Amino acid sequence: MYRSCMFCRKPLGTNEVIESFPVGRRLAFDAARGRLWVVCRKCERWNLTPLEERWEAVEDCERIFRDTRVRVSTDNIGLARHPEGLTLVRIGEPMRPEFAAWRYGDQFGRRRRKTILYGAAGVAVFGGIMIGGAAAGIFSGFMLSQSGNFVNMWMNSRTLVKLHPEEGGTIKLKRQDLLGTRVRPAADDLGFKLQVRKGKKKTWHEGPEARRFAGAILPRMNSMGGTKETVQHAVGEIESLGHPERFLLDVAAGDRFQDKKGVPGYINKMPKPTKLALEMALHEEQERRALEGELWLLEQAWREAEEIAEISDNLFLPEGTGDFIREHRGDRAEREGHLGGPARVDSGRTDAGRADRSGPPDADRA
Repeated sequence: MYRSCMFCRKPLGTNEVIESFPVGRRLAFDAARGRLWVVCRKCERWNLTPLEERWEAVEDCERIFRDTRVRVSTDNIGLARHPEGLTLVRIGEPMRPEFAAWRYGDQFGRRRRKTILYGAAGVAVFGGIMIGGAAAGIFSGFMLSQSGNFVNMWMNSRTLVKLHPEEGGTIKLKRQDLLGTRVRPAADDLGFKLQVRKGKKKTWHEGPEARRFAGAILPRMNSMGGTKETVQHAVGEIESLGHPERFLLDVAAGDRFQDKKGVPGYINKMPKPTKLALEMALHEEQERRALEGELWLLEQAWREAEEIAEISDNLFLPEGTGDFIREHRGDRAEREGHLGGPARVDSGRTDAGRADRSGPPDADRA
């Protein structure tokens, strides 16, 4: 069972309400299309669940939604909160603007508030250090007046994105590097290629790698998120072309978004709604491709999130802890088996039940 967000790698949490899918504290589902998402409460992004995990869970969500008091409801979208803390978002037949208000409104709004909060906290902490130093005679008045510049220098020195090219290695991008990101047309299924700049070195990436890199870079370039009005403008840009794929092709083409030298395609030169729309369109295109048969891409992303989460957990445990737990868990299961009780696992199901359960292969078989 998947437990980590494929975007921010944070735990998705658990619920005891949907027995067939005990993952997540907010689930969004579309019974007509058979789709189920786990909404990450940290980054507010929607994690589409693998196909084989959905069907029974969608039916359970529909049943529980009908039995739960609806807090907010329109013709197309309903929101219900179960007494045990699970939130259900039921998707009907929404038009894109209404669906986007639910799907991206919280995500971009929370991102904006988080960035403002962290920025204010950083200035306050650094300013406190400077004032304390000035009081102690360590810093001069001139240095104190330049504290804002020091904060900017510190922010510019941080690595914001790490990219892993197919040929190996790691590309670490700072804020100034992100400003060199460009999109241009490409003659492939994706329809655009991506320029990544590291210092003075520029590289072009196409195909799935371009999509993956853009998906990592854009949230950083859109770190301020957006208001509801900005999100609606972004949705309108996609809607005006009728489809996210056509929007991606349109953004990459032409001579717009130029730098001072007249070179086109710079993402940082795009209006704010266009940058948000680009992130939204890439996300929806990735999801569409998964639904059309490339489910292995989605499953790979889920497994990577799980692998990273498992590694992170194990960093805080002494060496050999895992073997100790597995050994004693096996002893306990054997004792319960001799007593006639079920050999239980973490999820509360029997070993036999787990073996019969359909779903993606376990991490150790990947």
